[in-house]
Amino acid sequence: MEAWQGIIKRYRKYLSVTDKTPVITLYEGNTPLFKSDNLSRFLHQDINLYFKYEGANPSGSFKDRGMTLAISRAVEADAKAVICASTGNTSASASAYAAKAGIAAIVLIPEGQIATGKLAQAMIHSARVLQVEGNFDEALEIVKQLVKKHPVTLVNSINPYRLEGQKTAAFEVCDALGAAPDHHALPVGNAGNITAYWRGYSEYKKAGIIRSLPKMIGFQAAGAAPIVLGRPVEKPETIATAIRIGNPASWKNAVAARDESGGRIDAVTDEEIIDAYKLISSKEGVFCEPASAASLAGVIKLSKEGYFRDGETVVCTLTGNGLKDPDTALNVSAKPVRVKADVSEIENLLEDIL
Repeated sequence: MEAWQGIIKRYRKYLSVTDKTPVITLYEGNTPLFKSDNLSRFLHQDINLYFKYEGANPSGSFKDRGMTLAISRAVEADAKAVICASTGNTSASASAYAAKAGIAAIVLIPEGQIATGKLAQAMIHSARVLQVEGNFDEALEIVKQLVKKHPVTLVNSINPYRLEGQKTAAFEVCDALGAAPDHHALPVGNAGNITAYWRGYSEYKKAGIIRSLPKMIGFQAAGAAPIVLGRPVEKPETIATAIRIGNPASWKNAVAARDESGGRIDAVTDEEIIDAYKLISSKEGVFCEPASAASLAGVIKLSKEGYFRDGETVVCTLTGNGLKDPDTALNVSAKPVRVKADVSEIENLLEDIL
């Protein structure tokens, strides 16, 4: 079997590339889709639950799928620099792929609102990192103004190539299952991912590869839920920093994905997100970042409402690796117990296990 060479190589005929497009890749994609074995008792219906773990991408999040395409097309257009506003994952991915391409990366992040792991990535890849005294939405507006005045390429999800790349995750789900799932659950922040997945499923159906389409179910954090509320949130707040966005760039497309698929966009609380975050790690052995767990939190919420039918297949996207936000993991976990270097004392502490 030919070794995996990234999503452009694998899905070229479905992507906006030409024979002249240089392929800037870190071998993104081909991420695990695994069946949940241990969470059935937390659900109120007998469904087939799967997780698409995008934290296995090179920079640790789903953003790499879109970034390989965005950076490749930027290099094709002779761009000398790329720029983005980011709550973290976009900056990490853009910085990594820009480094691979040998071009500069400029990153605007909301001050004090980016997880440590993501900031470290952008910095180690030698991006020019600017902390904006404002939130993500304000940073994105500045970026939009800058690209109008200067010859730099914007690589946020409003860059059309980003969503083109991200849709390949839907292709992989279908390739693995042999069909589309009945429902696909995703966290919703800037809303590009739910838009991209719906595009991917729709294109696979048009190509005759799948016969049916899933219902798209997206979940925002309750403190950052503009689509659910039907209005922008000026000061979004949530522990899930990756979806702390008050005015999503792909708002209309996300609503279209929901409506065309017959799905739903709802909100989950920070408490529900953290509960799901801990469940995935402790029961399935997969460490995802907090925002990722919004998908499972939403599925648990809808399961309690009787939303699913027994036997249906539900896929949850886990958007990023847990090491993106180590501080949250440390804050919500039991602290290490200090103990003497003595076998008997350790045995006493572990008597419930040993």
